[in-house]
Amino acid sequence: MPGYLRFENVTRRFGSFTAVDRVSLEIEKGEVFSLLGPSGCGKTTLLRMAAGFDVPDEGRIFLDGVDITRLPPDQRPVNTVFQSYALFPHLSIRENIAFGPKLSKRSPAEIRSEVERMLELVDLTAHADKKPAQLSGGQKQRVAIARALVNKPKVLLLDEPLAALDLKLRQRLLVELDAIHDEVGITFIYVTHDQGEAMSISDRIAVMNKGVVEQIGKPAEIYEAPRTSFVAAFIGDTNFLDGKITSRIGERFSKCAIHGIGEIIIDNDKPTSPGDLVHLSLRPEKIIVSRNRPELRENENSVPGVIEDIIYFGSHTRLWVRCGGWRICAETQHRTYQLDDTPLNWGDTIHLRWHANDGYLLEQYREEDESLLTLPDET
Repeated sequence: MPGYLRFENVTRRFGSFTAVDRVSLEIEKGEVFSLLGPSGCGKTTLLRMAAGFDVPDEGRIFLDGVDITRLPPDQRPVNTVFQSYALFPHLSIRENIAFGPKLSKRSPAEIRSEVERMLELVDLTAHADKKPAQLSGGQKQRVAIARALVNKPKVLLLDEPLAALDLKLRQRLLVELDAIHDEVGITFIYVTHDQGEAMSISDRIAVMNKGVVEQIGKPAEIYEAPRTSFVAAFIGDTNFLDGKITSRIGERFSKCAIHGIGEIIIDNDKPTSPGDLVHLSLRPEKIIVSRNRPELRENENSVPGVIEDIIYFGSHTRLWVRCGGWRICAETQHRTYQLDDTPLNWGDTIHLRWHANDGYLLEQYREEDESLLTLPDET
């Protein structure tokens, strides 16, 4: 069954620049779907085409089975929440929320009822008679959400809605926005460049890069099983290691020679054969740091290295460790009181340990492509 909101081979060009390149997406009814990527990747252009503010050069857009590709914005059951709030400064909060229903010629009684419901939903009943200038940034954004939802859209489009807010306020509003979605149950499309926001609120994410969708999946799938180096690097932090398959260990594992490190064991996430050149992603938090050479369990790896940099984050510490020419980032979680421990210092020799399952194979190369692999920095 086709998705509730569907993009079919949508392309949008601006002169010689292709902002969106043959994108096909199916977004399900009631889900929170995020378009995630860096500036200029095409996510906002895709959102604008869904809203009707822009028209694709090629392809079609369907909502609930209806072709809306060239339908004007005011004839679409879609509303947009912008980063800039776009509130009317001369109107009260109550009047701002009531503006859309009044244009739609709804009855005064219905408008009053719906406005009060929205004020309660976004917890702004006590501020209903204030002007936007009297509210905080987070409160203004909640007014913008209420003003969009009061029109009873089939889809709510959120274009970087929290980008102007500070970190703690963003985190709190994400929780509130998730609760609002649970209450109203309509489809949310959330555009952001912040992977933390997308991971925390989304049912599914589309990671975009240079006008194309690199991967679509649930947050855990995107993070744990990235399809490309771009996705692996953009979603969280990771280490990249390049090497050559030297032998197989049963069906599931292989030995891989890493220049400057030696042989490690990897999980065959993708089919491999001896001689294949492979590209591996290894997340910092998957690595266990120890002062002494660890006792290895089956299919575990251990690599010695020297600490080059340390950054303390409170809940955890990030270490950058020089391992045979590679600079590997590892993370230690602070699960116990740290002041009683002997701290790690710059120049200390430590051991990095991880299980073969904790690395993930990305692109593979042919034997003749050896020049494409990253060589470690031997300086």
